[in-house]
Amino acid sequence: MELNEFEKADKLLRAKNRVKELKGFYIHFIVYVVINMFITTITIVARMNAGESFHDAFFNFASFSTAIFWGIGLAFHAAKVYNYSPFFSKDWEERQIKKYVEKDKKEAEKFN
Repeated sequence: MELNEFEKADKLLRAKNRVKELKGFYIHFIVYVVINMFITTITIVARMNAGESFHDAFFNFASFSTAIFWGIGLAFHAAKVYNYSPFFSKDWEERQIKKYVEKDKKEAEKFN
């Protein structure tokens, strides 16, 4: 079966958008790694200069708080890009649609 020009253009556009989303996520991930390595290193060095031991400075929540909270955002970005939705999956959507269709049928039958 041959695709018409519109279908080909549509597939090409969707592929380009997918690549753009992936590229955006990869850039976000690289920036996350580089910036958080810098922030963590600066924080640990500053705490050590303030008199803390390496162990105390390294295992302090403040040393990794930016990475933790930014990482949560990065995880949501990844879930969006890779179409991962544990709560609102396609199966959930289909069940909800069937539920509302059945409800509408029952409501319509009341008036017949």
